[in-house]
Amino acid sequence: MYETTVITIDEVVPTAKRMLHDGFRLITHSVVDRGEETDILYHYDKELKEQAFRLSVPKGTVIPSTSGVYFAAMLVENENRDLFGIKYDGLVPDFNSTLYLEEVTDHFTAPFCKISVHNKTTQEG
Repeated sequence: MYETTVITIDEVVPTAKRMLHDGFRLITHSVVDRGEETDILYHYDKELKEQAFRLSVPKGTVIPSTSGVYFAAMLVENENRDLFGIKYDGLVPDFNSTLYLEEVTDHFTAPFCKISVHNKTTQEG
């Protein structure tokens, strides 16, 4: 079973600071679109032991960036913005939804989000 610790929006940056102070590295963030709400899971690791924190917020909520604590968070936060439309306060640098693309697009129609299906035909002969 995968367990996470639930945190509030006010605990996002203090939790990141505590994890850095305790010697954890940032692995990544995971995003779960739950309809009216969005879950962001913050994954940290120390000596192959993972610790995760779950933030659940209504869609459209501006999330405090952890890029001021873990600079590498700017990549996953910009990616979350591109893929899920999540807005971060204090994101440095903020690619303004152009991390992958040269211009701002609807995050639900970006090319890397599309699903394609290939039908294999059989050849006889």
